[in-house]
Amino acid sequence: MNIFLIGFMGAGKSTIAKQFAKTHGKEVVEMDERIAKSNGMSISEIFETRGEAYFREEETKLLNDLSSKKDVIVSCGGGVAMRKENVDIMKQSGTIVLLSAEPKTILKRVENEHDRPLLENNKTIEHIQELMEARKPFYESAADLVVVTDGKSASTICEEIFKKIQE
Repeated sequence: MNIFLIGFMGAGKSTIAKQFAKTHGKEVVEMDERIAKSNGMSISEIFETRGEAYFREEETKLLNDLSSKKDVIVSCGGGVAMRKENVDIMKQSGTIVLLSAEPKTILKRVENEHDRPLLENNKTIEHIQELMEARKPFYESAADLVVVTDGKSASTICEEIFKKIQE
């Protein structure tokens, strides 16, 4: 069974994917990393030179490639669940876990990072809240499970995911 971690940037997808893989023996696929590597440039550079629409197509192509794999945990980009086609691909090949966090937690986690094109020039709780509200219906309708990450260790979150999947 594959696990797809979705949620807003800074919700903990990358951290949890790595921890889960370590404790439960799954291969990790970091979508943004794979797309950056295959394009030979950072996500920010892809957005600047090729645009967001191109990047979103790359996400869908990668999900299609991953749909034939087994036992992977995928850290999805923050916008993956915005496309119905992506959600359909993920649902057919695994479980979708929504990681959520409060805007103030997100800001604290991303404030010193510069590889978040949609936040780069507007790192405020208000802007984060606005983006999160716009994405919330997509995330919630896609998710098979929801796990809140605020104030929890990575190992606690992983065990919560594992237990919920077993139920």
